Amino acid sequence: MFDPLLHQNIRSKLVSLLIANEELPFKALKEYLDVTDGNLSSHLTKLEKAGYVKIVKSFEAKRPKTVIYITKEGIEAFKKYIESLKKFIEEN
Repeated sequence: MFDPLLHQNIRSKLVSLLIANEELPFKALKEYLDVTDGNLSSHLTKLEKAGYVKIVKSFEAKRPKTVIYITKEGIEAFKKYIESLKKFIEEN
């Protein structure tokens, strides 16, 4: 019924933020979600394996920079997840 990857508080918030912004740096996501580096990395890895996000690592002024992008698959999965929630609410 519900997408198990998105039916988790941090991941649903993370995907919502990315849909609203299309892309966000790792640091910004960490601050918005108030999580540790390791916790955020763990959630991002699961979403990346599912194809919901794309993680791009680069360097800016010799400093590492990680930017996370929402994918079309991620947007579609989130839409389906929201529709499932609406249907569940209407039926109960």
